[in-house]
Amino acid sequence: MPKIAPAQYKTKVEPVWCPGCGDFGVLNALCNALSAKEVDPKNLVFASGIGCSGRLPPYVKSYGFHTVHGRVLPIATGVKVANPDLTVVAVGGDGDAFAIGGGHIPHMSRRNPTVLYIVMDNGTYGLTKGQASPTGPLGMKTGASPYGTIEPPLNPIAMALGYDISFVARAYSGKNKELEALILRALSHRGFSFIDVISPCITYYNTYKDLPPQLASVPADHDVKDRVKAFELALKTDKIYLGLFYEVERPTFEERIRANVDQAEASGIPRLDEIFLEFA
Repeated sequence: MPKIAPAQYKTKVEPVWCPGCGDFGVLNALCNALSAKEVDPKNLVFASGIGCSGRLPPYVKSYGFHTVHGRVLPIATGVKVANPDLTVVAVGGDGDAFAIGGGHIPHMSRRNPTVLYIVMDNGTYGLTKGQASPTGPLGMKTGASPYGTIEPPLNPIAMALGYDISFVARAYSGKNKELEALILRALSHRGFSFIDVISPCITYYNTYKDLPPQLASVPADHDVKDRVKAFELALKTDKIYLGLFYEVERPTFEERIRANVDQAEASGIPRLDEIFLEFA
């Protein structure tokens, strides 16, 4: 297959995101990484949740599945199990991922399918007029919380490490080269990859000015196999660390299913379709 330029991964569908939305940076980094990885669009599937970020699949030359609220991960798992040769990318927002869809994340970790999950994290429900999301800060004032929110935010990286996801990273949509490099590495990872991308909402929770002074890179000498050290970085409050926190190799869901099927076939037990033929 001839190499596809990043721009060729973009479809003619124009994004409806607000000018300045961090999701544009995610889309650009994705297309750059897909080009560098030379992923064939015919073997590429995007699944998305609900929200502004959930609109991404039509903007990329691929197969796309716009799922219901919070259910992107089961759909992505089903796609990968049905055809393990596909490159499967799940995308969603922080509300979709950590509120209604949060119960699926631990099971993705223990199953470990080769699926990349990119969460565009802006701390707000941008599509439904700016309510605070599970990652919105304590005291955040919105139309739905005029006196400030009374719930502290989740820590997505600490949560992912607690579930022992086999690839855990954080990026910022304003640092496109670094985001592209993380996506490219995640696309080569065997197992479930989780990237929390800080992706500011220009309309309802504009953090572009406040964020840069808080950002720092994961130290160059950090051992990505050291989960305890990764936790220490995730729990620090003086800086928001960007980069790869944790990566380990373990058997994938699709490999375990294949081994199960091979074991069943070797046992000589009739297949279901063979049993059904007896009643045809």
